[in-house]
Amino acid sequence: MKVRPLYDKVLVQRLEQEEKTSSGIIIPDSAKEKPLEGRVIAAGTGRRMKSGELRPVAVSEGDRILFGKYAGTEIKIDGEDYLILKEEDILAKLEA
Repeated sequence: MKVRPLYDKVLVQRLEQEEKTSSGIIIPDSAKEKPLEGRVIAAGTGRRMKSGELRPVAVSEGDRILFGKYAGTEIKIDGEDYLILKEEDILAKLEA
């Protein structure tokens, strides 16, 4: 199924965190928090301003981003978990 977010919304897939800490301690699944980093799968066209001008979304498909802990709406598409975020819920874009 293909999904295209509307307006200033972004479809994100969470990126898995490492299961080991830097000191070598393995973190069990029960102690893990949901990752706050993800990859943009699709982005909407942008927000329509009061003047009628269309302001495009600042991120594009394939970008790695950071988002807030409680941001977005969780959805499931074809058995995969995704988030739909508003553009304002995105905290940062990670550069390679």
